[in-house]
Amino acid sequence: MGGFRLLIVGGVAGGASCAARARRLSEEAEIVVFERGDFVSFANCGLPYHVGGVIGREEELLVATPELFRERLRIEVRLQTEAVAIDRRRQRLRVRELASGRESEERYDALVLSPGARPIRPDWPGIDLPGIFSLRTIPDARRIRGWIQEHRARTALVVGGGYIGLEMTENLVRRGLSVTVVEREAQVLPLFDPEMVAPLAETLQAHGVKLRLSESVVGFEPDPAGGIRARLSSGAAERADLVLLCLGVQPETELARQAGLEIGERGGIRVDAHLRTSSPRIWAVGDAVEVKDVVTGRWGPVPLAGPANRQGRIAADVIFGREASFRGAQGTAVVGVFEETAACTGPSEKALRRAGLWGKEGPFEKVFLHPGHHASYYPGAEPIALKLIFRRDNGRLVGAQAVGRAGVDKRIDVIAMAIQKEGSVFDLEEAELCYAPQFGAARDPVNVAGMIAANVIRGDARIAHWEDLEAFSGLLLDVRSEEEVRRGRVPGSVHIPIDRLRERLEELPRDREIWAYCFVGQRSYLASRILQQRGRRCRNLSGGYRTYLHRGGRVAS
Repeated sequence: MGGFRLLIVGGVAGGASCAARARRLSEEAEIVVFERGDFVSFANCGLPYHVGGVIGREEELLVATPELFRERLRIEVRLQTEAVAIDRRRQRLRVRELASGRESEERYDALVLSPGARPIRPDWPGIDLPGIFSLRTIPDARRIRGWIQEHRARTALVVGGGYIGLEMTENLVRRGLSVTVVEREAQVLPLFDPEMVAPLAETLQAHGVKLRLSESVVGFEPDPAGGIRARLSSGAAERADLVLLCLGVQPETELARQAGLEIGERGGIRVDAHLRTSSPRIWAVGDAVEVKDVVTGRWGPVPLAGPANRQGRIAADVIFGREASFRGAQGTAVVGVFEETAACTGPSEKALRRAGLWGKEGPFEKVFLHPGHHASYYPGAEPIALKLIFRRDNGRLVGAQAVGRAGVDKRIDVIAMAIQKEGSVFDLEEAELCYAPQFGAARDPVNVAGMIAANVIRGDARIAHWEDLEAFSGLLLDVRSEEEVRRGRVPGSVHIPIDRLRERLEELPRDREIWAYCFVGQRSYLASRILQQRGRRCRNLSGGYRTYLHRGGRVAS
């Protein structure tokens, strides 16, 4: 590869990993990275925690420096240098030094675009007022920290309740600020299904966070008392000493568009399985590209560090003649919100419905469960709310979401790997996982999820879902204990404790379907098996009373 020249536009996750992998594959190639920012490789996922003081020194965020690239890898890094144009015919990249404005042309044999994404910043009135920030880079974090200190900020408004919005909320609270979150959806973490994130909303409010859901910001103006006044779609207003815009990101595609590269329907650079763009000598990786969802087959941006790192590595492999391809993404992600953790993999029910893939007779089914994160007899067991989505016909895994205080991430990681290997609920049922009482249970939550779903497919468990209750005309049976029922029940339900069900069987009708529920679905599953074998038509309400409460269900005394 003597004389071979690889140019990379952008560092951080995709570009930096591509450069490092390329050097490991070729000692002879000349590799140059152009980065318009001040840092070539930094942990942008750690920025909220630097703002909050968990990560004390800015230097701890640096993954690699230009000096390390030069001395260890013999890779040239040019900071504060922007790529401004691509001449595809001549294989030339024009770059501009931001400090001097000087431009030059650079020859390439292979070009990798890793420009990333920019924070969404709507064209709202007052959007450019001092004290309104986005968080994407180390200088952004520096400015936010400086504003808090200089202005002795006591109140903050976070616009957007997604991953970054909630991480920033937690870290601003950690710094002693009073925080209000405005989210246009009716829930926090809009990528999750609504019944899964109810515990997160409760935790946020328990820490003094004010939630304004189903509301949008329509503009900003200076507040007469100081600070910023945000006007909301409801007609209300919120005052804050600083505002954080956490509305998501848009792929940076201007350079690719000007070069005539194909852009996908969702606004990202279109690439094939080898990360090659519509131009044969140009590859693209990271937040700027559109990738295929491995479950739905739909294309779109997936702005996550893990896929970006893998894409950078794969692009380098392909460039240097190795067989490699990117399988696509399934959106595996995790976020911490104070004591709670939320994680997901694969499409949500909400996403599948939006895509027109979910219906009463559609291919997908779901189950809910609330197991402990380790053996219940060992002190400190915490419940995990887990939702599993799978195909009705063959049990193939589609997606999962989980929320809890412990053990959430490792369960979603196991399911994510099973999805990647095209596994089924039967594989989860039989999965051999670590067990000691302080780490798990003989039947791990992953096993239990597989068992419940496998029972549904085999016909051993006939399930119902709480959203269908309003149209249900049969009998609703509560099989919890008397003490549980005294604390609240579903309106209109009939109570027969599970331990008295067999002796009171004749009280239940034969001509009406029965839907049974308990607290989490385990006792009501037994009830449904008893009733089915005694000639009654019965379904088990998946997830039980706890899921009903998470859905915001009405409680009767």
